[in-house]
Amino acid sequence: MNEAARADAADPRPLVMHVLYSFDVGGLENGVVNLINRLPADRFRHAVVALLHCAPTFCQRVQRDDVEFISLHKPPGHAIRLYPQLYKLFRRMRPAIVHTRNLAALEALVPAALAGVRARVHGEHGWDSFDREGSSAKYRLVRKLYSPLVGRYVALSRQIERYLIERVGVAAGRVERICNGVDTARFFPASPRAALSGCPLRLDGAVVVGTVGRLQAVKDQLTLVRAVAIARRRGAADVRLIIAGDGPLRLEVEAEVRACGIGDLTWLAGERNDVPDVMRALDVFALPSRSEGISNTILEAMATGLPVVATDVGGSAELVLPGRTGELVPAEDPERMAGALLRYTSDAALRKNHGAAGRQRVEQDFSIDNMVERYASLYEQALRRGSGLADE
Repeated sequence: MNEAARADAADPRPLVMHVLYSFDVGGLENGVVNLINRLPADRFRHAVVALLHCAPTFCQRVQRDDVEFISLHKPPGHAIRLYPQLYKLFRRMRPAIVHTRNLAALEALVPAALAGVRARVHGEHGWDSFDREGSSAKYRLVRKLYSPLVGRYVALSRQIERYLIERVGVAAGRVERICNGVDTARFFPASPRAALSGCPLRLDGAVVVGTVGRLQAVKDQLTLVRAVAIARRRGAADVRLIIAGDGPLRLEVEAEVRACGIGDLTWLAGERNDVPDVMRALDVFALPSRSEGISNTILEAMATGLPVVATDVGGSAELVLPGRTGELVPAEDPERMAGALLRYTSDAALRKNHGAAGRQRVEQDFSIDNMVERYASLYEQALRRGSGLADE
């Protein structure tokens, strides 16, 4: 009996292997953390495989001590170079389920199938800036070519669900829409607004606008900086801006803050491990993304009782109800975003009412417990089918 077989005999819980491009700070990755932490430990084991790397500090967010994190350090180019390594990994660890996420990890299903993994799940969380709203014919074709290797698809929004069925050609019965859930015990309102450790800004009498996310082009924090500068020129003298997160766009964001002349009212807080505290330090949450799936940070902001100003991309319209819990504006339009921010910076009652409505909506429709149970049911269905592949 080999090592993997002995491990299976000693621990009969099925192993779910989560494969993604990188396991580092991000909404998709945070969703994986929530899922691993919340799925009953007596029902499933887990391993995380990152084609690029698993960031040690981010891995600490997983609260279970039986999860293995594997970094493959993928070189630039096609993932075919990793096929032998992935094949050996799947043969050694014998996962019951391989769950890939987004286009960058889809290729891992080839060695998974060759290694005999019968239950194969693929999740589509959203698009990158190079394929906004799934417009690329090339990437639609790639998804179609890999489709026979996928047993079940998970779409995080109605838009992605329609894309897979109508534009990629996946049979509707193979697609399940499971929206993200939010931990309302961890994200909750603060009244009055909470102080945030390390903040250098003077906030007495100010209205604090903020965002949380990796500093990269698809998140487009540059538009938010410009919008806040416009709002200030239009009379929002008491506005302050907090941007939490780090990434390749940081130098550009710093330069834009200087160019817009709002360095005195802006704090680039860097990567934070206390996102709930960041949210409770805000009065308004803004998400200026060029593309989104179902945004965890929007849900977290709503759970914190914040009104949300977001760009009308991806699944954001499924979360934000204009005129009730926030406002939606076009992407890359700082003028329109500034107008929405001004409505909130000038009206405390509106902020309170829309924030309370957002909290109520999260409690009713976006329970993290419901999300976790949906995934557990999906995994168990895949296992019961044996092959994990649905009939067309």
